[in-house]
Amino acid sequence: MGILLKGGFLLEDNQTVIKDVLILDNKITQIESSIPIENHEIHDCKGLFISPGFIDMHVHLREPGYENKETIRTGTMAAAKGGYTLVCAMPNTNPVPDNLEVINLILEKIKQNALIKVLPYATITKSQKNHSPLVDMELLKDKVCGFSNDGFGIQSTKEMYEAMLLAHRYETLICAHCEDEGLLFGGYVHKGNKAKIEGWDGITSLSESIHIARDTLIAEETKAAYHICHVSTKEGVRIIRDAKKRGVNVTCEVTPHHLLLTENDVLDSNTKMNPPVRELKDKYALISGLLDGTIDVIATDHAPHQEIEKNKSLKDAPFGVIGLETAFPLIYTNLVDTGIASLGDAIKWFSYNPARRLNLEYGKLVSGRVADLTIIDLNTEKKIDKVSFVSKGRNTPFDGWICKGWPVMTIVEGKVVYKEGVFYE
Repeated sequence: MGILLKGGFLLEDNQTVIKDVLILDNKITQIESSIPIENHEIHDCKGLFISPGFIDMHVHLREPGYENKETIRTGTMAAAKGGYTLVCAMPNTNPVPDNLEVINLILEKIKQNALIKVLPYATITKSQKNHSPLVDMELLKDKVCGFSNDGFGIQSTKEMYEAMLLAHRYETLICAHCEDEGLLFGGYVHKGNKAKIEGWDGITSLSESIHIARDTLIAEETKAAYHICHVSTKEGVRIIRDAKKRGVNVTCEVTPHHLLLTENDVLDSNTKMNPPVRELKDKYALISGLLDGTIDVIATDHAPHQEIEKNKSLKDAPFGVIGLETAFPLIYTNLVDTGIASLGDAIKWFSYNPARRLNLEYGKLVSGRVADLTIIDLNTEKKIDKVSFVSKGRNTPFDGWICKGWPVMTIVEGKVVYKEGVFYE
């Protein structure tokens, strides 16, 4: 017996068509106008959109070490609710995954507790610290989706050069948090008009863009596969666009909060993240970068914290906001439903492009492919309510926003793991 999705609509050549989708074992076996019901498990998808499963290249699951903030279990439940079938877990854990023993520990925890697929990153340097030895990429590369010191920019040009040389040699991905710490000056919001008016210490855009410029040049020299985390600046977009024109093997991601918020939306610590939300012209540059292909991927940078931490002052609270349960509705409502982007664009950013960057055969609805699918209600409006989140985190800047485009069912390798508020093992 298989799973039969009846009468949903999907994209073919960027046009919506009504089709049935049959899943047998863990594969899509048929996509037809009408498939006989027989003995299959039927799911009525009339009026619903059938999408390839979403992939998030940048999440923080916090386990091991910070289970008070999030766990692999709660984080992947949040992901499943948000329509994600695969997420890539950043190495901000304790202990950090800089050796085979810790990587294997994390993989075992994923096997035991994850509701969806999880691919971990390893760190670039030992202990995730600057001026430390590089990890053994040859030993770890087949266990991870790439290497990142996310949260910490690689300060040494020599270290990044050597890391990219190794990444190219071993055909793996360097995923970089771009930040020159010498240009932070104790800042905790964007250095713009709002910070000046409020008397807040600001973070200059140059702290990000100067690392993007440096790293794209290193990637050009080494021919490494290089991915830039959470781009936030117009200068960064310009540098990446130029690098792509030169043929550099570079991709990048942008978050919903950088696409939808600016410095003027910063009110409290739930709008505090690193990099910070910036100026209106940066926001427009990010949207333009998505539309012209400079920016490849929408990623959440899902960063849960306890409320007691986020209730501190703007200066003292930790950086980070959550996003797994709200990312697609926010983008669909504000970019697709408004006519700025197409539905096909959104699926490319949420599914096809991240799959391609990770060298995975996902991201498209094709017979014979693994059945990772997201079923979405594009029409029903619902208010974002942080109290209803399954993530341990409540630190969202979007509480109360009204959105369409809510995932209602998530299928991972042919198995329903989430449907209309209920989770399945």
